[in-house]
Amino acid sequence: MGESERPGITRRSAVVGAGAAAVVLGLGGFRFLPTEPTLRPPGGQATDQVVSACIRCEKCYEICPREVIVPSHIEAGILNMRTPTLDFSGDYCDWCGEANNGDPLCDKVCPTLALRLPEGASAKNTIIGVAELYTTWCLAYKLIGCRFCYDACPYEAMELDGNNRPYVLNDRCNGCGACESVCVSLQSGSIAEGADERAIIVRPLRQDGSVLYRWKPS
Repeated sequence: MGESERPGITRRSAVVGAGAAAVVLGLGGFRFLPTEPTLRPPGGQATDQVVSACIRCEKCYEICPREVIVPSHIEAGILNMRTPTLDFSGDYCDWCGEANNGDPLCDKVCPTLALRLPEGASAKNTIIGVAELYTTWCLAYKLIGCRFCYDACPYEAMELDGNNRPYVLNDRCNGCGACESVCVSLQSGSIAEGADERAIIVRPLRQDGSVLYRWKPS
């Protein structure tokens, strides 16, 4: 789908966008922009691009075949509220590999180019985020033998140490969320003391620039 063929903005979308903009202006605008980046779908790694262009139309949530795109909440900051973020609690982002041959539908359906992908971007050369593994909560580090995250990783971005415990290879991880989606550390009977998240979580990259793509050599 070319840019000229992108879906138009419906009246409902325009009303939602206008309402969100009114809230932002009424609360002081950009001073509420969070200091930490937000985990975004493919094409949304430039925070300024998403915040300025997104009209909260919800088209990306609705079209996501794996239902991992969800609205950001107030905790992410006023400007980010109801912009798209990712939730890997039940599935992961495969760049619509099964649904659209690796061409993200969220980018195609976005009427304002808020999720526009750079030319040549793919799941192999674009980083959504990086998985962080918390060893104090991980069942494998309690020598229980769990390795669901390692088995689920589609990019060989995890390895096992001498004790058969998984760890993340940061230079290979693209933040797809497959590891997080299968982690069982919060299931009944296996919750570590003090744990309030799964033992492996995808975090957005922390860096100075607004564009968070890191191109890998082929």
